[in-house]
Parts: sequence; C-alpha cells; structure tokens
Amino acid sequence: MREYKIGLVPGPVSVPGKIREAWLTNFGSSDLEMEFFELYAQNQALLQRLLGTKESVVITLGEAMSILWGGLKSALKPGDRLLAVASGLFGEGFADMARAIGVQAETVSSEYDSLPDPQKVREAALRFRPKLITAVHCETPSGTLNPLKELGEIAREAGALFLVDFVASGGGVAVDVDANHIDIGLLGSQKVLSLPPSLSISTISARAWDVFEEVNYGGYEAYLPWRSVPAVRYMPCTHDWHGMTALNVSLSSIMEEGMENAFARHSRVAALCRKRAQEMGVKPFPVSEDICSPTVSAFYVPDGWTWEELDAALRARGMAVGGNYGRLAGKVFRIGHMGSQADEPLVARGMETLREVLKR
Repeated sequence: MREYKIGLVPGPVSVPGKIREAWLTNFGSSDLEMEFFELYAQNQALLQRLLGTKESVVITLGEAMSILWGGLKSALKPGDRLLAVASGLFGEGFADMARAIGVQAETVSSEYDSLPDPQKVREAALRFRPKLITAVHCETPSGTLNPLKELGEIAREAGALFLVDFVASGGGVAVDVDANHIDIGLLGSQKVLSLPPSLSISTISARAWDVFEEVNYGGYEAYLPWRSVPAVRYMPCTHDWHGMTALNVSLSSIMEEGMENAFARHSRVAALCRKRAQEMGVKPFPVSEDICSPTVSAFYVPDGWTWEELDAALRARGMAVGGNYGRLAGKVFRIGHMGSQADEPLVARGMETLREVLKR
C-alpha cells in the first residue's frame, strides 16, 4: 500500500506516532482487571469535559456506524416515528436506516450546500410527533456544520429524544451536549481524535436511558449492557485495552493544548484552506462561509478536470484528499483538516500542491 505524505482525507485521519506507540504496550485482560476499569473511567471523565456533558458516556467497540444503528435500535420499536433533519447524505441516511427496522420516518431536508430551516423542522415535529429526531452536526460530504441548539429545543417541545451524529466534529468544535439538549450523541475515534476506526463513543442522557429500558433492545449494538460500566466491573464483550490507552493519549493531548485552543486551531486551518482555494479559483461548496465546518472543506471539481483526473494527479505528487458520494460524486471533493491534520504547515503544503497540479 502506498503511503501519502500529504494526507488530507476527511477520515480516517493520519494517526500520530505517540498514539501508534500506545498500541505497542502489552496489557492484561480488559474484562478482569481493575486497571482497565480505571482507564475506562478516566476516559469517560475526559470525554465529558470535551463534549460538554454531565450525562453518561459509553465507550464501545467498532466503527461509528455501530452506534448509529445502536442508537436507533435502542430507542425505537417497529411502528415508532423518526424525523431526520438532513443537509446531506448522512442526515438522510437516518431515515433510510429507520425504515429498515420498521420505523416510520420523515425527512426535513435542505439542498446540500445549505442548512434546513428550523421553522420547517418545528412544523414537521409538532405535526408528526416523532419519538426521535436525528441530525448530523458536521455533514462531511457537504462540508457543512449544523447549529444544534434550536433543533434540541424543538425536540424538547415535541417530546422527542434528540440524537446527533457529531462523529466528524467532536473535538474540533464545541459540541455542548447538555446545552444543546442532546440525548444521544455519537462520536467516532477516526476523525478529530486521530485514532484508527476501532472505538465508538456515545453520550446518553437520563431521558434516553429511560427509553432504552422501555425498548429493551438486546443486540450487539445495544447500550443497556454498558449502563453500569465501570461501576460494575463487568464488560459486555472483550474491550480494546490498546485502543483505550491510545484514546487516553489523544484526549490528554487535547486537554494539554486546551479545548478552546484546539477549536481555534481547527478554525484557523479551515480558513487557510478556503483562502488558498479561493486564491487559485477553486469554487467552494457551499459558498457561504458561515455554514462551513472547521473540520472539512468541500470544493467543486475545477472546470476542465474530472474527479478521477484530479485525484490521480494529486496522488502522483503524494497527496490524498477525499472524493464524494451520491449526488455529489464526481462533482465535489473534500479536504479533511481535522485532528492530526488540523496542521497549518500540512494544509499549506497540500494547497500548494493543488495549485501546482491545477497550474500544470
């Protein structure tokens, strides 16, 4: 496999050396030893600080899709109702997933280069009366960042739980779980946290736990078996001690930098990326800077190029960026500047490489 020296894909991001080194230590059995449960509790506390919550934090195994399914299956029974707020492919995907498990679903969508109208969300929520409202904070295919507070207030007004996928934003921008009334918050390890895609993190409100008890879902992705960990020293499955150690290194690094400093770094790098693109005439997607995410930037494929040609030319120079999905496939590409890639010299080098390729 080829290694790209200028890695700017929107995840999984490059894994720093100190995090890779954490995997090299040999450990005991995670489901039997007090030392592991202490590590689990330490990571819970760090994640509560990072995500702005006093509610429960659950750290499970697997890529983040496991908790997207787990959140739906733990909160919903066949015949229940879900309202998906969508500004892109992943937001719309929640409605598709809900229908797959027998749930009635409606979607309030916007064009992919804009954000949903909160008033339309409120009208739909009060009419449809969903049990669960879903949203994606950072819609990575679109490069947009959804405001959450008003959506959370709408969920409370409608008597619904509020589920938010902040897989690609958590750690790079303030999420403020409690202030935004998020009942089920979803985070993956492979984005801002700069780990491989092996751990999934969820914030769970007391309201959500009550619903989980009522639904009583018992599959592999279920949350209920994790409710008492680590207070009760029992693991529903063999955990990843190596990954949890690496997670502790990542979280500790963010705290040492300072959360506000980390958020500001992501904003600076995003601004640099978009400024350099503008200077070389690469059209942003979306156009409005106000709704762009600080963790990923999306741009139209330049005139005179196909995505395949541009991708091949960049890779020939040791640079990897992201393609796209669905209706944006072949039209919009993405530069991921999150976590370890929220680095000004790296992004400057990447944008200079893009300029050289387009000039040629």
